[in-house]
This record gives sequence, C-alpha cells and structure tokens, in this order.
Amino acid sequence: MPDTAKHVLLVEDEPPLRQAIAEQLSDRGYQVQEADSGEAALTYLSEFAFDIIITDLRLPGVDGATLVQSAVDRYPEIVAIVVTGYGTVKDAVAAIKRGAWDFVAKPFQIDELLHVMDSALEQRRLKSENAYLRAQLEERYRFEGLIGKSRAMTRLFQLLETVATTTSTILVTGETGTGKEVVARAIHHNSPRRASRFVALNCSAIPETLLEAELFGHVRGAFTGAVGNRQGRLEQAHKGTLFLDEVGTMSAALQMKLLRVLQQREFERVGDSHTVKVDVRVIAATNSDLQQMVEDGQFRSDLYYRLNVIPIQMPPLRDRKEDIPLLVQHFLDRFRELQGPSAEGANRFTVSQEAMRRLMSYSWPGNVRQLENAIERAVAFSGGRTQIDLLDLPPELQQPEAAPVASAVSLPEEGLDLASVVASIERDLIHRSLERTGGNKGRAARLLNLKRTTLVEKLKRLQP
Repeated sequence: MPDTAKHVLLVEDEPPLRQAIAEQLSDRGYQVQEADSGEAALTYLSEFAFDIIITDLRLPGVDGATLVQSAVDRYPEIVAIVVTGYGTVKDAVAAIKRGAWDFVAKPFQIDELLHVMDSALEQRRLKSENAYLRAQLEERYRFEGLIGKSRAMTRLFQLLETVATTTSTILVTGETGTGKEVVARAIHHNSPRRASRFVALNCSAIPETLLEAELFGHVRGAFTGAVGNRQGRLEQAHKGTLFLDEVGTMSAALQMKLLRVLQQREFERVGDSHTVKVDVRVIAATNSDLQQMVEDGQFRSDLYYRLNVIPIQMPPLRDRKEDIPLLVQHFLDRFRELQGPSAEGANRFTVSQEAMRRLMSYSWPGNVRQLENAIERAVAFSGGRTQIDLLDLPPELQQPEAAPVASAVSLPEEGLDLASVVASIERDLIHRSLERTGGNKGRAARLLNLKRTTLVEKLKRLQP
C-alpha cells in the first residue's frame, strides 16, 4: 500500500522544544524523526528520504544552513524549513539561498508552522520538477562511470586513482551487478595504457571447448571450422588491458595456460608451436569466493595469488544506500537523453519521495544493474509524465519487503492462543527497535512505521 504519511526530520538541540513540536506534528499525522544535532541529522538523511526537514539555524557542530544545503543536494524534492530565534532578513535570505523553502521565526504557533509545511508540500506537488533543477551530480561523486559519495565509494575512488597508474594484475570481486566491468574500464581509461585497447572476455559465456581459442587465438586447421588464422583476445589487448570476467569458471587446463601468460608474458595460439610475446595488463573479476575454491581444489592456488596482486572488493548496493538518489537521477537523465531530439527542452525526470523511499528500502539483490533496469521500466511506464511515482516501479518494489516473522512461529497440532502470540511478537519487535536505536522512541517508531505517540502508548501497556 502507498505510504501516505509525510515523513519529517525535526532538528532542534533544545529537547523540550523538539519534543513538543514532534508530538504536535505526530498528532496531526506526520511521521517525525527527531535529531538533536546536525551530525545526527546527516546520518538520518543518508538512510531515509524524508519529505520535510525542519531545522534550527544555530546547531552544535554542523549548522542548519549547511544541513539544508546537504539535504537539498541529496534529495532535490525535500522541503527544507528553517526555524530560528535569530530571525533576521539576512539569515532568512542566506538560508533560502542554501535551499530552504521558507523561514519561521521563534516564537511561533504550531499552526503557523503547519501552514508553511502544507503550502510548501502543495507547491512541490505542482512544480516538483523545478526542485530537481537544483540537483547537480557533481564530478567529485564520479569516477569514469562510477557514481557515489558514500564512504565505501569514496574509498573505492581513492584506491582506483592509486592503482590505475600501476601495471599490476588486479582481481575485482563482488556480487553480480555491482559494476565490476565498469571498474575495470575506469582503471584502463585512467592508466598509461588508455591509448590502446580494452578487451573484455566473459569466461562463463563461452563453451569451454571454444574458450581457449577465444583467449589465445588459433591457426588454420587447428580444429573443425578453423578455416583461417585468428587473433585471440590476448593479442587484441596487446599494449592495453584484458578484462577476464567470471575467471573462476575456467577449466584447470586453461588456468595453467593463463598462469604461464602472467608469468612469462607469452603463449601459443591453438594448433601452433610459434610463441607469441604479449604486453598486456590483466584485470580479472568474479562473483565467486576464489579463496574457498582454492581450498576446495577447484582453482589453482598459484593462479589465484598471481591474479590477486591488487584486490578490489565492490560493495553491494544495499551497503551504500545513500548513493541511490545519485544513481537514480543519473539513470533518469540517461534515459531522457535516449528519447532523442524530441526530448530536448523537456522537463527533467523526477522521483516522488514516496517512490524514493521504496527505492532506498529495497534490498537490491541484483545491485546497480537491477536499479538501472527498474528506472528504465519506470520511465517506460510513466506515460509521458515527468515524475516517477510508486506505481511506476516494478511490482517487487511496490510492496515493502516483508520480514519472515510468521514463518518463525510453529503451529502445534493442539493449536495456539493467537492473541498471545501476536502480543509476544509485538513486544519483541518493540524491544528490538528500541535496542537498535539506543532507546530513541522517535526513531524506533519510524522503524516500526508507527506514530511516536502510538509507540509510547504501547510501551505503557507493556509495563507491568
């Protein structure tokens, strides 16, 4: 079911005022997450796409104006409202320039704040595409086709900048769809070999009987159908980079021949005794655990150590969810360009916050490739609209992923007390949510998709 409640991030370092505002907003149907500092608010923003952020300007550490700019950069459709006791025109103008929607001066009535929020949400609904015009996918969040500003991607960019200038063999590991070939291409295009070819070979996509000839080439008459001499991928990549995807699927015999190439920089074509010298950098990739395969005797240990000179581990998308808004907008812009000249001058595609929340809460077993396919489908199903809504997403994203709670409860032959079991499950989930959030009732309520006041009432009933 669509999430109709509006989600608010309330940032205020005075606990009594923050709690009072949170309770009044919760009573009016808003889902409120409280934060007592700019740093805490940034953490929440990295995990969740809020509809509204309400923040004081004067905060310990990261100030409200900086927080507003960070929120708008990450979520161009978020409504940012500044509340401050230092309500000068200069402060108001500065905050609005940083991306704030409006400015409310202390002291204020809750109805005044609600009016500003309602007005802003209505204007966002009518002109949501204008907010996205402020969004910029800055170049510091990119590295040759890779996009992200999460800690994992920042570390990856730094590693790629270091290893690109070397000639060492690299082993890229990670789940399917994480972008292993994109990384290999990025390394090549930032290396001294960029003027030569980047040649890719998917070892799992070619039958074993043909893979050797595909890799090393063959001479005429080497086997049935070999009507002429043919260069293999190794020769094609001379002076450049050879990318071997799914290297773990190679046969033992082919592993031995690849090892010789890495050690001696030479090989023979299939059916030929002439030795060919080659200068090539090898980047291998796999979604298998090669170390475990070595222990199981399925992969040569000497080849593994030759390939694993510089290991690069690709993070799964579920571990860098703060990058999802950047990736989504990147794919939307790409698909808009693919519409051709008729799309020139058209409004930029945007994503509703409800759809963005679902995109960020999904586990993405297919990683970035699955996200790209989901956005392409959403654009196709948008029917000419410029905003992607929840119902435009693939079916598996339209419903929240259900936790397997019921399956963990056994059903005895004599039956059970359903009310007692449900109450026990509810009690356990409430306690777990509070443990995870360090006792923060507002955040625990959001984890359980409850109002804070509802969670407080349930806690009162649970007390002996």
